[in-house]
Amino acid sequence: MSQTTAVGRLTRAEAEDFLYYEAALLDEWRLKEWLELLTPDARYLIPPNDKPDGEPHNTLFIIADDAERIRQRVIRILDPNCHAEAPKSRLRRCISNVRVLGQEGDLATVAANFVCYRFRRYERVREYVGGLTYQLRLTPEGLRIRERRVVIDAHELGSLGSVSFIL
Repeated sequence: MSQTTAVGRLTRAEAEDFLYYEAALLDEWRLKEWLELLTPDARYLIPPNDKPDGEPHNTLFIIADDAERIRQRVIRILDPNCHAEAPKSRLRRCISNVRVLGQEGDLATVAANFVCYRFRRYERVREYVGGLTYQLRLTPEGLRIRERRVVIDAHELGSLGSVSFIL
């Protein structure tokens, strides 16, 4: 996959290609490869739907993982004894409306919309709809995720069931 280096400005097309690549890794359960896209100080955040702009230090988040917690989450999800994902859900993400919101030095802010469909045996199809905001670091090795914020648009989260995968 061709990726931007630390030289120059991030284009929308480059950001789009990166988000499509990330979505494919997540949908295909290639989570170890996905981990390689993270910076050492990465964060994976899912704020509550009543405070989508909140921060984990003063708001109770659904998920507020640092890099180590993300790695531990992936280890648990991929464990063959993880009953919540045995067998693995079938996932399909659609990414749209990708926008580069700004860039300061080697750090770009990118936003997009998403729909993630989850197919699981004996359950109804679940749809997760919302917005993604990324802080992407431009490195010589390509784009890396410093922060991934997922804002779920559902008014009531209980109807979405458990989320035992990387949303």
